Amino acid sequence: MLSFEFLAVNTTAIIVLVALLLIILVYLGTRIKIVPQATSYVVERWGRYHTTWQAGMHFLVPFFDRTKRTYDVRGHIKDFIILKEQVLDFQPQAVITKDNVTMQIDTVVFLQVTDSHQYVYGAENPGFLIEQLTATTLRNIIGELELDQTLTSRDLINERMRIILDEATDPWGIKINRVEVKNITPPKEIREAMEKQMRAERERRESILIAEGKKQAAILTAQGEKEANILEAEGKKEAAIREAEGRSEAILKVQGATAKGIELIKSAKADQAVLTLEAYKAMEKVSQGQATKIIIPSEMQGIVGLASGLVESLKDTKEVKDTKKDKPKK
Repeated sequence: MLSFEFLAVNTTAIIVLVALLLIILVYLGTRIKIVPQATSYVVERWGRYHTTWQAGMHFLVPFFDRTKRTYDVRGHIKDFIILKEQVLDFQPQAVITKDNVTMQIDTVVFLQVTDSHQYVYGAENPGFLIEQLTATTLRNIIGELELDQTLTSRDLINERMRIILDEATDPWGIKINRVEVKNITPPKEIREAMEKQMRAERERRESILIAEGKKQAAILTAQGEKEANILEAEGKKEAAIREAEGRSEAILKVQGATAKGIELIKSAKADQAVLTLEAYKAMEKVSQGQATKIIIPSEMQGIVGLASGLVESLKDTKEVKDTKKDKPKK
């Protein structure tokens, strides 16, 4: 009986012990932290900063250590800190320009946590503080610019805001990589005036382009006509040159043939009768021309006179014969 009770007590003790061991193991398991890449944990011991955990597996000492819970840049409470670049898109802010024009401007801020310790202990809810600081900085910068400068100086506004915000958030362990002015919304009447101005500018540019096109077309037409006239004149000039060259070549060939003929006559030792015959042939050709005066060389005048006498004699003989024929017979 005693041994049974002792066994029951031992069994109960073993079960309790095993349960305690399981509870302890589970609790110890909850104290193991696996930190993902690009995140970090701030660990406090006895309520004071102890260390910062980076990526890897870590263990929290029971009853001594705990992770520090804090706000992320979007205002959510978490026990870890994101080290990647993040973006904050703020609501449009009403700002007034130097020339008293009220407009709505919304901005986008790109930032990154560089020091987890400073981020946790440097400011409460850093994202909200950055939003307020952005609105204040934007109002100050726009207040120094007129409307036209505001619309055309986005790069200047972005850079000035980045420098100011980066300097202000440096004690919080935050790096401002860049700031972008996303939208600038002027009042309705300003927008309508700007649209009219833009339409007028487009129409002016269109008119200039049309005028330039017509001018260019006229220039091209004139150049085409000029080149055509030049080509036509060059063609006529070339034709005239070729025609003159052809005539010159023909004259040279005729003169050459004539000279060659004379050389052949000389080489054949032609007598005076042959030369006289050739002269007659030349005179025959001359007489067939349109000239009203014919100049006869002196050496041919005697021959021509003789020929004329013979012709006259022949005419007289013919007349006598005709007279005899016409007399009546007795």
